[in-house]
Amino acid sequence: MRYYIADLHFGHAKLNELMDCRGFGTVEAMDEYMIRQWNSRVRPGDEVVILGDFCMSIKGRYANEILDRLHGTKYLIIGNHDKFLDNRDFDVKHFKWVKHYEEMKDNKRKVVLSHYPIFCYNGQYRLDNHGNPKVYMLYGHVHNTYDEYLINEFRIRTEQSERLMRESGEKRTIPCQMINCFCMFSDYVPLTLDEWIETDAKRRAAIRPEDYII
Repeated sequence: MRYYIADLHFGHAKLNELMDCRGFGTVEAMDEYMIRQWNSRVRPGDEVVILGDFCMSIKGRYANEILDRLHGTKYLIIGNHDKFLDNRDFDVKHFKWVKHYEEMKDNKRKVVLSHYPIFCYNGQYRLDNHGNPKVYMLYGHVHNTYDEYLINEFRIRTEQSERLMRESGEKRTIPCQMINCFCMFSDYVPLTLDEWIETDAKRRAAIRPEDYII
């Protein structure tokens, strides 16, 4: 089984009071909760793609200790806070690979993987014979900030737009399958692509501008 998650920020104490307002009493309590949530779902034989900002600490040993406790084979899309990668004490073998961008297959669909949201992603217009999307863009970085609200507005406007298809000569609405895999949206549990599709749809249906942090 393959799972996805973004912006865990292990070791980032300020997120308990600022920006995310995670509400844990200490950074140690936050880290321990996230480890338990991860391991409640992920088994040793599973795969997890981390969409950036795994660990705030620059200490390689700190990241090593966390990764040693997390189940599964792990892949990292590099985020802007993953400074531990440059520390000589970090063991990069904790990850199957470390990249800035990747495209992977997931049950006959393609996922475009980036820490940063990509508005016009590769394969965006591709649909199967039943009109279902064949490509999903999974991202992180924006957490639950006002930037995420603006991304949702872009999605709505894109999906309401029509474009003349050169192949058929027919007008068709534009697909926009951008999914924010922010860890707080799943209570810090890595989710499958299908679970993220369902979670994302429910969340976006309830979006209000006042719910976002500027």
